[in-house]
Amino acid sequence: MKKPKSTITAFGMYVPERILTNADLEKMVDTTDEWIRTRTGIRERHIAAEDEATSAMAIKAFQDLQRRFNVDPLTIDLIIVATISPDMFFPSTAALIQEGIGAKNAYGFDLSAACSGFIYALANAAQFVENGTCRRVLVFGADMMSSITDYTNRDTCVLFGDAAGVVLLEPTPPGDDSGIIDFILKMDGSGKDYLYMLGGGSLHPATAETVAKKMHYIYQEGKTVFKFAVKSMADISLELLERNGLTGKDIKLFIPHQANKRIIDASADRLKLSDEQVMINIDRYANTTAATIPLALVEGFDQKRIKRGDLVLMAAFGGGFTWGSLLLRWGIPND
Repeated sequence: MKKPKSTITAFGMYVPERILTNADLEKMVDTTDEWIRTRTGIRERHIAAEDEATSAMAIKAFQDLQRRFNVDPLTIDLIIVATISPDMFFPSTAALIQEGIGAKNAYGFDLSAACSGFIYALANAAQFVENGTCRRVLVFGADMMSSITDYTNRDTCVLFGDAAGVVLLEPTPPGDDSGIIDFILKMDGSGKDYLYMLGGGSLHPATAETVAKKMHYIYQEGKTVFKFAVKSMADISLELLERNGLTGKDIKLFIPHQANKRIIDASADRLKLSDEQVMINIDRYANTTAATIPLALVEGFDQKRIKRGDLVLMAAFGGGFTWGSLLLRWGIPND
């Protein structure tokens, strides 16, 4: 008996209005626009307003989904939120979103896998749909990285932005070949030493000392993370393609995590992809962590770079270390 599939049937995105350019950062830390663009590919990033939090951005992303597809929130069964910047430890950001969008019949939870979060969440959502537990699952990738970024640290403050994206996952209709085909998820806990935020958890609860030591900001050892990200994203994507009898030539659009353009370029080269096959928007949004892939997916559709029947490959790498790749056949028509 053929395993049932799940497919993306709706999507939405949100980025805050405020834009922080490289020129703005030149006035804040010892850096230059040329240095940032050359090493990361980033020109600007969006920063949330003072009264915005992760749940507020996610709610606005869902409102964009509603405008596009007229989805009734009362029909939602489950909400999964990929984030490392929840509004608070508890209740979950999923609970805040559930109330905010009026999805009274849904339950939900947050998922923490850093920049790999959206792929992890989408793969998990597929299990609920494909085993018949849920019919309509909202999968969010949302992060307010400005809340955990030290804007006196030139090594990290140039890298991150704020945003939210969401997709709706449903069972693939009979006779339809669209949907999630396969995925691979991996983790290496030794990565804990190279990309982390020490403060705020049970190991180092918030105190005057942890705040003074700036332990509530993101830290990364850039060179180590860069090397691991390049290898892991390319390797896992190649592994996924090979076990499905495919090559880079079969992929219409590759949607990599938008952490660094050099990482994206290196991964694309390993997969032997042309520029037309690779979705890049890091220049305008920077690294929005769990939101990068859903943002790129929405923009890829809006730019008519994917159409119904096309193969889409996603790949991400994040703290943990975590990394993953997911392959799907696009099912939403462009008209």
